[in-house]
Amino acid sequence: MKIAFLTAGGIAPCLSASIGALVQRYNDLSPDAELMGYMHGYRGLLLGKSLSFPAEVKDDAEILYQFGGSPIGSSRVKLTNKDDCISKGYINDGEDPMDVAADQLIKDGVNILHTIGGDDTNTMAAALLTHLEKSGHALTVVGLPKTVDNDVIPVQQTLGAWTAAEQGAIFFENIANENTTSTRQLIIHEVMGRHSGWLTAATACEYRKRLDDITFLPELLVSRDRWDVDAVYIQELDWDFQSEAQRLRKRMDQKDGVNIFLSEGAGLDTLVREMEAQEEDVPRDAFGHVRLDEINPGQWFAKQFASYLDAEKVLVQKSGYFARSARPGKRDLDLIGRSASMAAESALEGKSGLVGLDEEDSGKLGLIDLDRIQGGKQFDHSADWFQAMLNDIGQL
Repeated sequence: MKIAFLTAGGIAPCLSASIGALVQRYNDLSPDAELMGYMHGYRGLLLGKSLSFPAEVKDDAEILYQFGGSPIGSSRVKLTNKDDCISKGYINDGEDPMDVAADQLIKDGVNILHTIGGDDTNTMAAALLTHLEKSGHALTVVGLPKTVDNDVIPVQQTLGAWTAAEQGAIFFENIANENTTSTRQLIIHEVMGRHSGWLTAATACEYRKRLDDITFLPELLVSRDRWDVDAVYIQELDWDFQSEAQRLRKRMDQKDGVNIFLSEGAGLDTLVREMEAQEEDVPRDAFGHVRLDEINPGQWFAKQFASYLDAEKVLVQKSGYFARSARPGKRDLDLIGRSASMAAESALEGKSGLVGLDEEDSGKLGLIDLDRIQGGKQFDHSADWFQAMLNDIGQL
């Protein structure tokens, strides 16, 4: 029995721990199985670069719980994007990446493949599984849902998202102290989230919970209102710029500073249209996604708000890499452990799918058919906790 692991896409606070949990479960269920990892995701699969897990890794797999990132690397490679794979040297001209990937799995004698990633990673796994089945080769593929955006359909809670929100809150807890360095300061906390504003909303909520545990000294500049959140802007929420500018101008006049939590995907369409109208190049990855880290949505919003608020100093800070690189917190570790256990058990039974909390089954942990996996799930901004927060900060 040969079992392979593959992590792909951006990192999240779950990849290392997921592999650790899977290894430990296989130690119990199939101790003689040969374990291996494809290096740097589908890139390693195409190039035939892999690593066999020695006995030391099996014996000390719990060490991986203490790390963020991925112990076998990651990359963004789309197996159906032939031109991109050729241009990057992953395959030769005239080859089909799906054929190359399938042939490598066959050559390596892989019986079970665990893919840990977002919707792109797992839909690619589904396509690869179908490709192999058509050619008469059996392979069991069981994925785990990873993304800090929490935007995979129909998964209620993706691995690593809780921790990313907690770490983003810690990040801003330090950044918020910058409000003492200037009068009339505008601070924008730009949070990851291409299609979904969940992470921005959850990060703001976690940050405000942390404020509840802090003792302030309002007789000086150390008052809660200076540290509190003044606005949360996400792509799912409609809001009028002029009215918000007027509301925030009053906040600026009252407390000498404004703190905004902004989802990087909020207003993205407007920003991209503006860049294209000016004939600027819009950077995109192999999947056609706009490279948000290169176009700086936070800076664009800061420019729009600064003059309206008469801000004397503007600070835009991104918590993305800080949050996504963390090791998993307690809630995620629990979900990772339960998910990995079910994934290993399902794989040994020859059942393919993605293990996750199924929204279409009352949020129960189960094996979801890979054909049901989609990306771009939007955050339900009618959630009670989110509406209560908006009301509390005066945005409603």
